[in-house]
Amino acid sequence: MTGLEITTATVVLLMLAAFAAGWVDAVVGGGGLIQLPALLIGLPDSTAPASILGTNKISSVWGTLTSSITYAIKIRPDWRTIIPLVVCSATGSALGAHAARFLPKEYFTPIVLVALVGVGIYTWRRPELGLTTEIKHSGGHHYLRAAGIGLGVGAYDGILGPGTGSFFVILLVAVLGYGFLEASAKAKIANLVTNLAAIAVFGLSGSVIWKLGLLMGGANLLGGFLGARMALTRGNGFVRKVYLLVIAGLVVKLGWDVVGQFTG
Repeated sequence: MTGLEITTATVVLLMLAAFAAGWVDAVVGGGGLIQLPALLIGLPDSTAPASILGTNKISSVWGTLTSSITYAIKIRPDWRTIIPLVVCSATGSALGAHAARFLPKEYFTPIVLVALVGVGIYTWRRPELGLTTEIKHSGGHHYLRAAGIGLGVGAYDGILGPGTGSFFVILLVAVLGYGFLEASAKAKIANLVTNLAAIAVFGLSGSVIWKLGLLMGGANLLGGFLGARMALTRGNGFVRKVYLLVIAGLVVKLGWDVVGQFTG
């Protein structure tokens, strides 16, 4: 396929993982918890890390695109909020990617793990949180907070990445007062921009396995379409439950990584 020895069975399994990741991403974010580990396991050990990351982005962007369009048509989110969120997300992602070259990443995972545990407990203990949209701020204060969320989460995405969509969602819910469904719609559009920026970098450097990425992208697109449709049908309560499950999965995954750092 690409000079790498990848069996047909591996490609099929990677496409199934991409479908599942697209579904999860469309509902609440966090599909990288499924797709990136699948690529790390499925691709040969000789595969360059940049090629794995680039292929992951090529696959995931299609699901993000279709779910963003589906949400935009059905929910009609407020673009006056989305624009500062997206612009600052892209800025933060670029700054974070630059900073990632200088900061020791072994400290990031424990910090993110603590943050996710806190977010999970915060959401779980507030069953009414995000079930309805009750905007907490207006005018410039609202848009300034949206820009701050974009800058902060975008920077985290550039530095590390796991759980970016989940952080977008909970901050839009807790800080700005959106329901989970509307927060997911805005988070998808912001994630689409950060993914496109990353693809430009990886594509220009030749760090993409294009054929595999596009095959997985088709599966991711289908998962994203079905996930967004299901979220729209089932509403905020359903999205909240999936959100808590994704947070739990991220906590387990990052907790395992931390244990590996200290025992390896």
